[in-house]
Amino acid sequence: MSLPNNHFVSLEEFYQMRESTDRILEYIDGTVFMSPSPSTQHQRISGRLHAKLFNFLEDKDCEVFHAPFDIELKNDKIDGTKIVIPDLSVICDQSGLMENKFVGVPTLIIEIVSPSNQAHDLVLKLNLYMQYGVQEYWIVNPMLNTVQIYSLNDEAQYEQTDVLRGKGMARSRVLKGFEVNVEELFKA
Repeated sequence: MSLPNNHFVSLEEFYQMRESTDRILEYIDGTVFMSPSPSTQHQRISGRLHAKLFNFLEDKDCEVFHAPFDIELKNDKIDGTKIVIPDLSVICDQSGLMENKFVGVPTLIIEIVSPSNQAHDLVLKLNLYMQYGVQEYWIVNPMLNTVQIYSLNDEAQYEQTDVLRGKGMARSRVLKGFEVNVEELFKA
C-alpha cells in the first residue's frame, strides 16, 4: 500500500509525485500511500452509496463528495499533515471547503476495501479517523459482503455500532434517517 521508500517525503515532493501519475496517492506525515485502481464492484457500490447520500442530503446542510477528492485532516490537537482520499466523505462544516480539497474533519467517511488495501482501511485509517474525530466511519467490504459501522462514543473512541453480513439495513447514527439496504448494495 505505501510506496517503497525509506525517506521522508515533503509535502512539496508529494504534490510533484501526484502531478506525474494518475494513481490515487495519499500522504500521512511524510509517507506516501498508493491506492489500487477500483474494481467494477467497487465502482458499483460507490455509485450506489453516493446516489443515496446525495439524494438524502439534498435539502440539508451537509454535502457528499466522492473520490478522488482530497481531505486534509486538521484539528487543533494533532500535528502533521494527513491528506486522504476516502471513497465517500460527508461534510457538514462547509467552512473548510477549498477549490480542490476540504480542510478539517468530515462528519462521516465511507471506505470500500480492496484485497490490497484492507489493513490500510481497517487499521490505519480507522485509528486516524478516530483520532481526528470523524463521527462515523463505514467500512464496506465487497469480498465478504459486509458493512461495519463505527461511531465515536463519549470518550472519543470508536465503538462498532453495527456489522451487517449480506443483508439487513445499514443505518447511520449521525445522519438520522439515512439507511442502506445491504443486499441491494452488493448486487451485481
